[in-house]
Amino acid sequence: MEHRMPEKPVTFRQTLQMRKDFVGKSCKLHFEVAPLKILRASRQYLYDDTGQEFLDCVNNTSHVGHCHPHVVGVGQEQMSKLASSYGFLNEQTALYAKRLVSTLPESLCVCFFVSSGSEGNDLALRLAASYTKRPDVICLDGAYHGNLGSLVEISPVRYKKLGQGHQKKDWVHIAPTPNVFRGKFGSNAANPGVLYANEVRKVIQKAEQQGRDIGAFISEPVISASGMVVPPENYFQNVYRYVRECGGICISDEVQCGLGRIGEHFWGFQMHNVVPDIVTIGKPIGNGYPLAAVITTKEIADSLGDFSSTFGGNPVACAIGRAVLDVIENEKLTSSAKNVGKCLKDGFKAIQPKHPMIGDVRGVGMMIGIELVMDKESKKPAKETAEILAYKLKEKKIIIGIEGGDKNVLVMLPPLCFTTDNARHVVQAFSEALANIESEAARVGLTNREEIVSDRPMDVPLDVITDQTTINVHNYSDDEDDAEDDDPVAKRARYEEVD
Repeated sequence: MEHRMPEKPVTFRQTLQMRKDFVGKSCKLHFEVAPLKILRASRQYLYDDTGQEFLDCVNNTSHVGHCHPHVVGVGQEQMSKLASSYGFLNEQTALYAKRLVSTLPESLCVCFFVSSGSEGNDLALRLAASYTKRPDVICLDGAYHGNLGSLVEISPVRYKKLGQGHQKKDWVHIAPTPNVFRGKFGSNAANPGVLYANEVRKVIQKAEQQGRDIGAFISEPVISASGMVVPPENYFQNVYRYVRECGGICISDEVQCGLGRIGEHFWGFQMHNVVPDIVTIGKPIGNGYPLAAVITTKEIADSLGDFSSTFGGNPVACAIGRAVLDVIENEKLTSSAKNVGKCLKDGFKAIQPKHPMIGDVRGVGMMIGIELVMDKESKKPAKETAEILAYKLKEKKIIIGIEGGDKNVLVMLPPLCFTTDNARHVVQAFSEALANIESEAARVGLTNREEIVSDRPMDVPLDVITDQTTINVHNYSDDEDDAEDDDPVAKRARYEEVD
């Protein structure tokens, strides 16, 4: 057997330089100017090249925890037997399809396997057009559904990034995001869900007046790119009815919120008491291994004349997919998402009155958004504050995301093995860091000092979420940040939309 010489370690600077030299500039990094080099991960923790441990609050792809031993073991075993079987029968694909279908309503009974959420949503559009004979799609103005060409067109959050040269396609119809904090209809409106649903009906009517018939409506049950917006009660029930009455079908994009993440149910659409015609899933179902699926009715599936995917449904991916479902069931992670998610949300709600810059706390299960504003009356988005806060938390070894159209919403979608202790730690650190930012903002006149409870970091009343005593958060320094990276304008915490 030939012995390989051990590779010489690649330094942080060498890694960064090679990325700059050989990877496209449009491929962004988290904390782009001062990125982390992650060497390994376990459960809800990341470890950088200096051995420091970071609490991962954003990696919903590692759904059941980074490098879960059961998932890793199953994948290794299958990879040693058979990795590709395109065009042949393989039991892993069949068993996984049967298992997935068993978690869904009876009508959703046919699977198509692909390798990413983007592929899944693209296939869903093809299925909808094939079945209805109509290419036109309604999406929401704060939506993101993937990075393929067809999906960029139904992802309005990307339009700003594409610039004024981008023209909306005639087959795309955009409805308002049902955001009761920062939208046309607030939570004080009588039945905002019905009012926002009526906006979709107006879009349908306008399209028909232009001679265009709607083929599909697509939305996430929780609109993640808008900053974890949970549509109000009765919204989806009415929208689905309007779309079906005009001959269209309904697609639920479960890439972010499926597989128990919302806590109350296994699938996001179930919290809205609707049954979609097509469900798309990706990211978490492979726990980091490329795997995605589209599940639909037999009638819609049979309308597509031909489909094939070389890697979709390969035996390694499907064996891993089955292992992920094993872990969710055996470790009761749906129930955990409900309980730990409640800890997170209750904790942030508890500190909200003490922070003039926390405008809204929202979400469900392990999908939490904290919207920052300059003041609660004007609701002016505090984008710079969100960026600074993300870096402050990075210094405390906590990785948190930023979303929303104004990039002012701190978001959390951690692995489902996240614990109540993790939740308390994050809320405490968040409150301390934000209190310092708010005090400085008041000092320089950006906010009203009278609104600041104290110039000192406050103790968080975490007894509302646990009977344990409040923990102390240790201060950390970012030793890996270089002196030349201290430009506050250049530093940005990047959490770009991905598959």
